[in-house]
Amino acid sequence: MDITVAIPTYNGATRLPGVLNLLQKQLQAEAIIWEILVVDNNSTDCTQEVIAEFRAILPRLRWCRESKQGAGFARHRAFVEARGELVAFLDDDTIPDIHWVSAVAQFAKTHPQAGAYGSRVRADYAVLPPANFSRIACMMAITDMGNRPLLYGKESRFLPSTAGLVVRKCVWQQCVPKEMILPGPIEGHMLASEDLEMLSYIQRGSLWEIWYNPAMEITHKIPAARLEKTYLIRWARGNGLSSHVIRTIGTKGLKKYLLTIAYFGNDLKNILWHLCKYRGDVKADLVASCELSLLTGKLISPFFLWFHGYLKRKAVHLDSASAHATREDSGGS
Repeated sequence: MDITVAIPTYNGATRLPGVLNLLQKQLQAEAIIWEILVVDNNSTDCTQEVIAEFRAILPRLRWCRESKQGAGFARHRAFVEARGELVAFLDDDTIPDIHWVSAVAQFAKTHPQAGAYGSRVRADYAVLPPANFSRIACMMAITDMGNRPLLYGKESRFLPSTAGLVVRKCVWQQCVPKEMILPGPIEGHMLASEDLEMLSYIQRGSLWEIWYNPAMEITHKIPAARLEKTYLIRWARGNGLSSHVIRTIGTKGLKKYLLTIAYFGNDLKNILWHLCKYRGDVKADLVASCELSLLTGKLISPFFLWFHGYLKRKAVHLDSASAHATREDSGGS
């Protein structure tokens, strides 16, 4: 198997058909051996019925269930279950271009040192976003860096989002530990950046490269609810609260403590500068409010993660023999 297109979903019954319909059109057109794997992360709607309907017309569609809640757990399950050499992720609200699968395969051939590479992600907003939204659009996985492939440097603070991300399975096995800290957004906590945690291990701990590939185009459908002030500020804060994990990957002991202190001072400086810049307009300017929420989340990140137990213990051990996971294949093992 060349490629596994993995689609983690939670209550995605109304969103999945759009993704699967586009993949169905590519299934017949591509001279590539590939499969579709839907990872059901504890859905309570009729997601299973939707999957069953599509399995009747998509012979290579498989599904598995991951009952540990969180996008990080669902993506780990996808890697464990994937039969492809390349694991290409789509969210249930991202619509791939008609040539997306072939672009995935082609880039792997022309860039053999690419351990992971991301798509060009355009936005389809249900309502008009706030003014200057481009400043924070990256938090919604919107990524458009032009028409040429770009290599992310080893020290780059920016990495591709999981929407449209492709990772070689062997690279994941080599570089990413079985125990991760960030589970992804779950009920009660909007912690984000679980995808950046995974990519940071690849970026800093190996000779594999991470790329941006504009030939892989997808459209991220963003509903009106995700552009409301309350959601955006909580989402920005969740991105900030996760930052301590990403910043300190690969550091230990005294160096880790010194790095934490240095970041704390820098974050405090950035907050003061932001308040001076916008003054009374922070509350009125939604984007500025989101930026402030992101900065304050970064400032308190190590304390928040320690208080809630993320730094006292590792995340629940993730392995392929998890007793909480169930699987149903369309064609057997």
